[in-house]
Amino acid sequence: MIELDKIRNFSIVAHIDHGKSTLADRLIQSTNTVADRDMKAQLLDSMDIERERGITIKANTVRIDYKADDGNTYVLNLIDTPGHVDFAYEVSRSMRAVEGSLLVVDSTQGVEAQTLANVYQAIEADHEIVPVLNKIDLPATDCERVAEQIEDVIGIDASNALRVSAKSGIGIKETLEAIVHRLPAPKGDRDAALQAMLVDSWYDSYLGVVVLVRIMHGVLKKNDRIKMMSNGTVHQVERIGVFRPQMEKVDELGPGEIGFITASIKQVRDTRVGDTITHEKKGSTIALPGFKPSQPVVFCGLFPVDSAEFEDLRDAIEKLALNDASFSFEMETSAALGFGFRCGFLGLLHLEVIRDRIEREYNIELITTAPSVIYHIYMRSGEMIELHNPADMPDLSKVDHLEEPRIKATIMVPDDYLGDVLKLCQDRRGMQMDLTYAGSRAMAVYDLPLNEVVFDFYDRLKSVTKGYASFDYQMMGYREDSLVKMSILVNDEPVDALSTMVHRDRAEMRGRAMCEKLKDLIPRHMFKIPIQAAIGGKVIARETLAALRKDVTAKCYGGDASRKRKLLDKQKAGKKKMRQFGKVDIPQEAFISALKMDN
Repeated sequence: MIELDKIRNFSIVAHIDHGKSTLADRLIQSTNTVADRDMKAQLLDSMDIERERGITIKANTVRIDYKADDGNTYVLNLIDTPGHVDFAYEVSRSMRAVEGSLLVVDSTQGVEAQTLANVYQAIEADHEIVPVLNKIDLPATDCERVAEQIEDVIGIDASNALRVSAKSGIGIKETLEAIVHRLPAPKGDRDAALQAMLVDSWYDSYLGVVVLVRIMHGVLKKNDRIKMMSNGTVHQVERIGVFRPQMEKVDELGPGEIGFITASIKQVRDTRVGDTITHEKKGSTIALPGFKPSQPVVFCGLFPVDSAEFEDLRDAIEKLALNDASFSFEMETSAALGFGFRCGFLGLLHLEVIRDRIEREYNIELITTAPSVIYHIYMRSGEMIELHNPADMPDLSKVDHLEEPRIKATIMVPDDYLGDVLKLCQDRRGMQMDLTYAGSRAMAVYDLPLNEVVFDFYDRLKSVTKGYASFDYQMMGYREDSLVKMSILVNDEPVDALSTMVHRDRAEMRGRAMCEKLKDLIPRHMFKIPIQAAIGGKVIARETLAALRKDVTAKCYGGDASRKRKLLDKQKAGKKKMRQFGKVDIPQEAFISALKMDN
């Protein structure tokens, strides 16, 4: 049994690449939680794709024992969280399971947009926050300026911020002492009815569903019969334990502790993130306030290149959905691509990660359709329908008006690049809401249509600011605008995967750019191919891809002109017939490249 005042639960929050996972490594290493021979960089990032990209995707947890200078031994439960805006949902969940946060800020770069977004989530969850200035061993470090920036921009006292270099291990001892003395102990009643919060769940092929829990009140023991309060299902606890990062069995979990349980649960669907777990008999009747479910923002279709692999794809997607609460999917069919799935993601990075994992872990080649967002269509009959895929647009004569989702984007950028950023936002139909300064950096707040941001806004932002801008957004709601569906016809056949919703004023420009791009991307065939962009029945742009021609008159030396004419006419008739029945193969790269605009 661990006393409550000897437990500290905390998470590490920061912008991308400010050193969260490295700091977690040092804390684990300096307390000898993991033997030196088993230590590796980014220890908590277990997926291959996390290690390759150098980013954290899943929030991971570890339990550390630390003997402090006051002679007591404390149990520290650490949750390492992602920094990317696409995985903000993981961060918000982790925040509810702990009482304090280490706010890591890179002392060479200062406060970034994602630092703000993540720290506001910590403040909302009522956390005690300890600022940590990382990378102080670099020549460009400027702790005074960054501490001042933390006070100005975020409004937290940074006069006693910790100065650390997670890479070389400077200031790690001070960080551990600060966690023990500056962060609060959890509260909880051991004798009350069991209330445990379900923080995360994932599927393990040996153990079934593994559930990460934070005990608020009561005690959870092996062989207890537990009930999920949201759906009333009852299970018997088989094993109970904690992560050091490897699984280690314990006899019980008491208030304030974070650990895992397995209970022969077959479906991750039975374990809803944010649910309350209690005992079947004499359990609590009051559920904990859960998390709001994540809202997918970007939708796209995933289809197998080989239609025979459809069942394998279904299997792969179901297994991934087990481990990722924020990923949703439903079946769809397309005339051009066959059977596949319409999937919802929290952003483009999330989409890329899921796509990479399916291709890698399950060896399935995929075709991805254009990412799109949800539009609200108000019909003349008064009903409102949600449009997930532009190809499903209803008949325009029955539509009253369309509304598109808008976001509030926060962009932090050095003064020199501000003009380019403002121009980029104006080009994307943005409306400026606010512009303030913190030192030599500007913070621009814009109201932007999500449709314009979702494809390559982030790439463009990075290129116009040479990588110095940071970007974060949150949903604001829907607003009416003049939007139309633009179809792309290749050889007079509409290509579903390239249908997009565009603003009426820009339709012609977008259509022309798309046709020119496809002309370069589609390989030439034996017949000429017209590529057209159309709105309804009206063609607004056209390019023609010339045919590959064989020189049929090469064998005629001089002689009669009519003989050459006859051969050419025969070839022409063949090409015409070919064009009528020929199928145009559009390579996978063409789908993605055609949709990246503005180059």
